[in-house]
Amino acid sequence: MFNKTYLFILMLSCVDLSGQSNYFENDINAIESKVIEWRRDFHQHPELGNQEFRTSEIIAKHLESLGFEVQKNVAYTGVVGILKGDKPGPVIALRADMDGLPVTERVNIPFKSEVKVEYAEQTTGVMHACGHDSHMAILMGAAEVLAKHKNELAGTVKFIFQPAEEGVFGDGKAFGADLMVQEGVLKNPDVDVAFGLHINSQTPAGHIKYKAGPIMAAVDQFYITVKGKQTHGAYPWSGIDPILVSSQIIIGLNTIVSRSVNLIENPAVVSVGAINAGNRHNIIPEEAKFLGTIRTFDLEQRALVHGRIKEIAENIAKSAGAVAEVTIENGYPVAFNNVALTEKMLPSLQRAAGEANTTERNAVMGAEDFSYFAREVPGLFFFLGGMEKGKMPNEVAPHHTPDFYIDESGFKVGVQAFCNLVMDYMKME
Repeated sequence: MFNKTYLFILMLSCVDLSGQSNYFENDINAIESKVIEWRRDFHQHPELGNQEFRTSEIIAKHLESLGFEVQKNVAYTGVVGILKGDKPGPVIALRADMDGLPVTERVNIPFKSEVKVEYAEQTTGVMHACGHDSHMAILMGAAEVLAKHKNELAGTVKFIFQPAEEGVFGDGKAFGADLMVQEGVLKNPDVDVAFGLHINSQTPAGHIKYKAGPIMAAVDQFYITVKGKQTHGAYPWSGIDPILVSSQIIIGLNTIVSRSVNLIENPAVVSVGAINAGNRHNIIPEEAKFLGTIRTFDLEQRALVHGRIKEIAENIAKSAGAVAEVTIENGYPVAFNNVALTEKMLPSLQRAAGEANTTERNAVMGAEDFSYFAREVPGLFFFLGGMEKGKMPNEVAPHHTPDFYIDESGFKVGVQAFCNLVMDYMKME
């Protein structure tokens, strides 16, 4: 008896997509202006994770207008639209994330975000500083085009609009793709394969980048509290300085990647993002706290890094007479593109962007909770370029920054890629 993985690879190997052409090009060209309009509206009205109320209402109304079966309030604010083709076949999931970030926009555009919220006890702007506005608009466009050709679909498409990809501040519960999977978004009907894309501000507009296997890192968070002994700043020998101990621990943590990780096999990152201690110039405080992020690409490497963080922090603190309390929280798993699926669907992407504009890339240290979908079913996640023409990557703002900017001219390539992937995969059955 063949196992499931072998059958999946065998099935893919029997289909040649190289001779196909793009699907529904005229319809996609005609809808481009609507896609851009949707994106600009979302950009001007961003909402944080699990607060995408306006956003989800717009999406739900659009899907309902297309005659889809629509599920609302999935994983708090998520929306799922189901399009059943006129012929039987596989169930394909297409995913877009919906949330913005607590970033104050500096880009001078007519649809600039002016939204302000209270976040982490601070007033901040809210901005689509990672391009999720683009993802939603592209997927809405694909939904409209595919709905128009329902009679040609041999299968079912699930359009998943997911909240909280960027996380939820101070909640502590499951969220985003993880919660969607727990709530059964890949069931009823059962999804066979999932596709997703991410806009990239440092890739030329309309280009596509892909990678088989691990494409984005696993992400974890660490929190360290160093407990010393408070004393007057003029008499440091009378106490135990948690700030000094924390500094030594941070230096130690920065040796993990250079001295403990086999970088020939996989890269890793350990970064401290914040440190807080004390409130006065002449008082050595009782404790110091700092936190950071961990990025790895396999379970063995992940366990090694976690163990070294704990060992370094606790032993350096102990050597100074202090105590270090270490907490490590697992975040998103590695985003892994099914190798057989990626290789076979590559022609679908190449036709959308042009073969010369479809290139393989290295794995990135950023993380994505699309990984939860791809952990359950074969998945393919790719990058769509959004860099302004005539610019170089080092000349444009990266994601999660106030100056983040996306060129909209490549959006129709994203719509085309989704349509190609759906139609080509259905022909495999």
